[in-house]
Order: sequence, then structure tokens, then C-alpha cells
Amino acid sequence: MSKTIHTPALVNIDDHGKSSATFVIEPLHTGYGMTLGNSLRRVLLSSIAGAAVTSFKIEGATHEFTTVKGVKEDVVDIMLNLRGIRFRVFSDEPQKLRITKSGKGTVTAKDIALNADVEVANPNHVIATLDDDKAKFTVDLVVETGRGYRTIDESSQKKNSDMIALDAVFSPVLRVRYKVENTRVGQMTDLDRLSITIDTDETITPRDAFEEAAAILVNQYTALAGQTRVEAAAPLSTTTATSEATGDLSDEPAELMTSIEDLNLSARTTNALINNEIHTLKDLFSLSDAELRDLKGFGSKALDEVKDKMSELEL
Repeated sequence: MSKTIHTPALVNIDDHGKSSATFVIEPLHTGYGMTLGNSLRRVLLSSIAGAAVTSFKIEGATHEFTTVKGVKEDVVDIMLNLRGIRFRVFSDEPQKLRITKSGKGTVTAKDIALNADVEVANPNHVIATLDDDKAKFTVDLVVETGRGYRTIDESSQKKNSDMIALDAVFSPVLRVRYKVENTRVGQMTDLDRLSITIDTDETITPRDAFEEAAAILVNQYTALAGQTRVEAAAPLSTTTATSEATGDLSDEPAELMTSIEDLNLSARTTNALINNEIHTLKDLFSLSDAELRDLKGFGSKALDEVKDKMSELEL
């Protein structure tokens, strides 16, 4: 067995769609496929930041064990439907939203009156069904950000008698599977290859979820390591580990990998950039002024704001 523990490489990312991708990591020190796979899976399922409805109030309903006139579903069913709405929230503050609908028809997530800090990832998600032409359905929602799972007992909204608190599932990661296989480099035949598949609810990309989970683990282990440092051996090269497959950015200046969300732009400008798949300064610099103006939801005012921010940062 080797006396050194070589660092692995992310050799391939296979995108299955906007919400699913498989990451291949190799070569790993003997046994580290299971060690890293299990650690990443647990963090991905429990600790990635997300947003959820934490409380609500339906006009005409004083508690959850009742019905609403003109609405097919009872309040318990509506509660379950509200838990299925997936949000992107660009603020740390709780967001107060409202749904107002009249007449026969289906109430979906696209009927929520949003603000500049909130987006809905599944606008076609059904909330309730109105079966009376005279029905009026009004719901106030509180959406918060968090990690993992929060019970009703832990909710701050429980103290507010006007609102009905909900168990909140914040995690945007729906499923994580991993597989460990044998791989070799030269004469070393006892190395591991880890393949990990991540499915999300589309409020976060699988790659962002993967990187956030890895960063969380790094922070936890660094805090425990104290001043002790182990010298990392150079990564072992394999025929499958190419910079083209990984999108390796090691040769890029560090500033170019700054997240758009870290630039402190207005919520509207930040949302417009992210919605157009612009996540880093590198993505931003790859577009001309004319191309930026043509982006959906991005106009001259947003362009001026970006230019001012670049001047401020001396970029």
C-alpha cells in the first residue's frame, strides 16, 4: 500500500438534465470511495441551503382541521400541497407572499404574488381546486430559508396565533446515489473510483449542491484539525482525467470564479444573471455589452449597475 494519500480529481460530470448529474471522482486512496461517498451523501441530503413555506393563513379558516367554502380540498390537503412548492429566495429575511384567486379553477404556484427576492421553481404545482363560481381563495404565506428539516415545534411562527405553522423541508436535494468501483493507475490496482448521482428540485444545480457539500465538509474537518496539516501528494494522473471533461478551472485567475451572488448587486439584476446561466465573473466577462442587453430580464439599467460594480472592484 502507498505511504502517501494522493488527492483525487473530479474527472467527469455527466449532466442528465437541469436537475440531475453524475460526478466521477478518481483515483481515490484505497477505501476512500466509500468514505467520501457516504460523507457527501449525508451532507447533500441534510445540509444544503434551501427555502420552504414555514407558515400560512387561509382567509375563512381558523385552524387546519377544517374546510374552506368553495374549495375542494380541506386545509390539511392544502398544507401538504404548500409543502411541495419549491422556492429560490435571494434574501435571509422571511418573505411574506399572498395568493388571491376567484371563481372556478385550479390554484397553482404561479398564482403566488412574488417579489424581487423570490422565485418559484415549479409554477405548475397544484395548491387547491375551486369548484364554485363565487369562491374566493386568499392565502398568506411565510417563506424562509434554512437547512435540512425544521419541525413545527421549532418554528418561530408557532407563537403567532394568526398563522398555521408547517414542518419545513428546506433541502433542495431530492436523492443521492453513489457507487464505488475499482480503478488503476500504472501498477497501482487497488484504487477507488467514486460515481455520485445527485437529483435536485431545480432550485439549485447538482454541481452547486455538490460543491456546497464539499465546502461544508472542508470547514468541519479544518476546524477539528487544529494546527495539524498533512502534506498532500500530487494527484495521480489517469487517462480519463482531462481538464476538458472536468471543466477544470485551475489555470483561471481566482477572481474569475467569484460567484455573481457575492457581488452584492440588486436582487433583480442578480436574478436575471442567474436565470440566464451566468453564475461567475468568468461567465459575465464572456459576454459583450450587446449580448448582456439581449438577456431575458436584463436591460440597460442592469448593465450600468454591473459596469459600476466592476469599476468599484477595479476589474
